[in-house]
Amino acid sequence: MKAPWWLVVLAACGQAPSEAPRAADIITPPAPGSLPNIILLMSDDQGYGDIGYQGNDVVRTPVLDRMSREGLCFSRFYAAPLCGPTRATCITGRHPDRFGIVDSNSARLPPGEHTLAELLRDRGYTTGHFGKWHLGTLTRTRPDSRRGGPRGAEYYSPPWENGFDVCFSTEAKVPTWDPMIMPRHSEATIWWDAVEDPSQAMPFHTDNEPAVAYWNERGEVVTDDLEGDDSRVIMDRVLPFVDAAAQAGRPFLAVVWFHAPHKPVVAGPEYAKLYADLEPFRKEYYGAITAMDEQIGRLREHLRAKGIERDTLVWFCSDNGPFGKESTHPGSTGGLRGRKGDLGEGGIRVPAILEWPGHVAARQTAVPASTLDFLPTLLELTGTAAPTDKELDGLSIVPLIEGTWDERPEPIPFESGPYLAYVDNRYKILSTDSGKSFALYDVGGGDPGERSDLSSSDSEHAAQTARYAERLLAWRDRVRADFRALLAGAKH
Repeated sequence: MKAPWWLVVLAACGQAPSEAPRAADIITPPAPGSLPNIILLMSDDQGYGDIGYQGNDVVRTPVLDRMSREGLCFSRFYAAPLCGPTRATCITGRHPDRFGIVDSNSARLPPGEHTLAELLRDRGYTTGHFGKWHLGTLTRTRPDSRRGGPRGAEYYSPPWENGFDVCFSTEAKVPTWDPMIMPRHSEATIWWDAVEDPSQAMPFHTDNEPAVAYWNERGEVVTDDLEGDDSRVIMDRVLPFVDAAAQAGRPFLAVVWFHAPHKPVVAGPEYAKLYADLEPFRKEYYGAITAMDEQIGRLREHLRAKGIERDTLVWFCSDNGPFGKESTHPGSTGGLRGRKGDLGEGGIRVPAILEWPGHVAARQTAVPASTLDFLPTLLELTGTAAPTDKELDGLSIVPLIEGTWDERPEPIPFESGPYLAYVDNRYKILSTDSGKSFALYDVGGGDPGERSDLSSSDSEHAAQTARYAERLLAWRDRVRADFRALLAGAKH
């Protein structure tokens, strides 16, 4: 696959209303000068309806369900519509079109961006990345693991060169059970049953050129403890990182990006058995989600056993809506319109929970928030200065965490291919033709499924649509100017 011209240049909780806590429910903020541990958990392609607390009575997610009751549960949390772009928003606070990450297969984080890991490391944090990276290749010499994705050193941008001290990372997707193998001679690329006979298994790599691998922070392929549930394989690396940081008395940032339930989906026998009465694809899909949920529970128990749960902020979300067509794939949007790859609510509204015992009151909120908000929020909570040479697209939601926000002060902007969207507290505009026309939906009120376009229903709504569109297109102009400046700098 030929690299895009611009990368060649560069290389050179349910629908509950917002419930503000009463004054008596506000729990104390961290003491001045203290630095909380931070764990960012993200599932992959888990839809808004693929979780128990959102009303799904089939999938078993007891840990996430409990977190939704004990933490701050977002009913309107947004991500980008694709894997790589969302990950870019999480660690830069900036829209990925500003630096050329317009899809997943061309993702490469350029060196000029300030990452959350870099900024917190300068603040004294030890930093770790675990699981799916998807922001660049992890080697200059071996093939890219992304099917149809780029090859070559121009895409090299591993987590250990973007601020992470400890890594256990893959470039992109792996099977969610026995992550390094697939059935021999199988044509399945979406799901399959676990391979029980090792002689029937085929590695995802050859001795000379591994196409899929876990890499450590030294750029070495990891070869041990890679069997069984992939979420467990990942958590086996997270917990020792937590222990080492706690023993050293250092605050830590752990970015844990699971592969489940992204294709190829394999649940493993013990988890598939929980859904034995379902059709095969759904059985494997739900089984992978339950296995991930179990590992999140293992992490929570570990924090409590170490006595550091009150010192640790845990923030969970999915990276986008479910993949595939609703008629053929098991992922659920919970009744929202659209899926992975578009800017309908089903493609970008995702489950999300923030848990910080002793600091964040248990409640639900319908105030919109976004993966763009991770960086500015965590910088404020840690007293870390934000970069002054880059325009951030996210906001600090510390006031929402503390219970003093009833509304978001600025809308959330989106662009992905020909799609544009602007999400405010109640209304959302959406364009499918690169901004030539816009629909207006009452997504925060009576129309979360985007069934009724209000843009021309009356003069008030028409004027509101025009105001939103003007602001959104002005934002897009700034994004494009940023990218042009980046290209111009790369040419010199």
